[in-house]
Amino acid sequence: MGTIIVLAVVGVAAAFAIRSIIRDKKAGKSLQCGGDCSRCGGCH
Repeated sequence: MGTIIVLAVVGVAAAFAIRSIIRDKKAGKSLQCGGDCSRCGGCH
C-alpha cells in the first residue's frame, strides 16, 4: 500500500515538472536558448 502511495506522489511530481518544462519552452524560456540571438554562439 505504501509503495503505491509513494509511486503516485512521484508520478504527480514528475507530471508537474514536465508540464513546467513544456510551458517554459513554449514561452521561449529554456536552458538551451535564452532567446537572445545576438549573443548566440550556435548560429554563427
